[in-house]
This record gives sequence, C-alpha cells and structure tokens, in this order.
Amino acid sequence: MPTSGTLAYDVFTADPIPQNVTEPVPNGDRRMFSPLSVTLVHGERDAVLVDPPLTTAQAEAVEDWVAASGKNLTHIVATHGHGDHWFTAGLLADRFGATVVASEGTIKEMHRNAAIRPQFWDKLFPGQIPDAPVTAVPVPGNRLTLEGHELRIVEVGHSDTDETSVLHVPDLDLVVAGDVIYNGVHQYLAESGDGGRDAWRAAITVVENLRPRHIVTGHKNKELDDDATRAIAETRAYLDAADDLLARHDDPLGFFHAMLERFPDRLNPGALWGGAVALYR
Repeated sequence: MPTSGTLAYDVFTADPIPQNVTEPVPNGDRRMFSPLSVTLVHGERDAVLVDPPLTTAQAEAVEDWVAASGKNLTHIVATHGHGDHWFTAGLLADRFGATVVASEGTIKEMHRNAAIRPQFWDKLFPGQIPDAPVTAVPVPGNRLTLEGHELRIVEVGHSDTDETSVLHVPDLDLVVAGDVIYNGVHQYLAESGDGGRDAWRAAITVVENLRPRHIVTGHKNKELDDDATRAIAETRAYLDAADDLLARHDDPLGFFHAMLERFPDRLNPGALWGGAVALYR
C-alpha cells in the first residue's frame, strides 16, 4: 500500500475463473479467464475504485473489501470498454452511491461490448454477469479530485482494444493502467492485428512519459510487485516477440508454442491461444 501524505492505494486481485469452453488450450490447460486487478485509491475519508470486475461473485468480494476499508466511495472509473473491467460497475455504484465515469471513447466501447454481450460474454460465463447498462459519464477535462489530489483520466488510444485510457495519480507516482500494461499474464492479442501492436506501443510510450514509479495492471500475477519500469519493459518485450514469431510461423499452433517457450512463466496461456487463433483467422 504505497502512500503519499494521506493518499494511498490498495489492489484486490480476482483469481482466474473457468470459461464455459470444453475444449482445452493446446498445452492441456483448462480455458480460464485471466486474473483481474481492482484498485482502490483513497484518502482519509473518500476513495475512487478503478476497473470493477466481471461477475456478480467477484463484485460481492470487492464490495466486502471496499466496505472493510471504511472509505466513502465517490467514483468508479472504467479504463476501457472490455466488459471484464466494468460489467459490475452498476452493482457497486448502487451499493456505495458512487458515480461511474470514463472517457468518451471508452464509453463508446462500453456500448459496443454491451451489444456483443449475448454472443460473447454470456456464452463464456452463463448466468454469472449481472445486468449491466452503460451508466458511465465523462468528467470535465477527464479530471477527478480526491480530497484535494488530482486524478487524471489519460486517453492513450488503442492497446489491447480501442479507445483505452489509464488513471494517473501524480501524487502517488501511480498509473492504474487497465490493459495498456500487463504484469506476468499473457497479453490479449486478438485485437492487435492491422497495426494494432504499433498503436499499442505508442500507448505504452504515453504511459511511460507520465513517469510512474508504480503501475497497477488490469491483469496481474498477484505475486509480482507494481514496479513500473519492469512492467513497461516486459509488456513491450511481449509485443516485440509476437511480431518476431508471427513472421516465423504459418499457423496459430506454431506461434502459440513458440510464445509459450519464450514466456513460460506468464499466467493463463488460454489468453495467448485465443489471440493466436484470431490473428491467423
């Protein structure tokens, strides 16, 4: 829990959950969803929650965690439109009387994910996701104030999806990075074709130029720390390896195994396999 005066942050990690897919990953693993990081930035009284989780059960655990902090939750921030980072925002907003906020681009992508939910999200997690209308609103200048400290929603463009953002907390030297940066988990490459990886690198540079010491990533191995320099370098290295190995392999299976050999310690090879299939489709 790094602190600066009365400002601090804590991270809740929702462990991987199984997907409703019977076919295993080619390495034999069960198809799982990556761990999810939920961040609470807080002062003496108030707090802001970043990237609420996917399922009702995960939200109930986060609700207990926030309640135990004793803080007054004022805002819930979604960094991007993927449903695993906002589908339970309404549940938590109702529980704590908070306002859900996001950039205008992210709100557009939230509507897109809501539209594809029956064909995608509900098939993977039937009966596990609550009703999730898009209630997020933009904030003037993409800025919030938490007990006198400025929190900035910084739009970075495409990372592992379109119209992504990060939350910069200058007084903590912190960036809550959503899916712009990963930390010990296989990166979601399915939307990274057609120049997407170069756009992702540009988004990483935006984050790097904020000069954070700490980065909380949307998908994180909870055994790893939040060191910004390491997480940035490792996220870039993964994209560079993907470029290299895509050029060397003619099919998703060869690419998948080559990436696994390059990154044997990253969590959830199923995320890598899903991306490989999409990139070669």
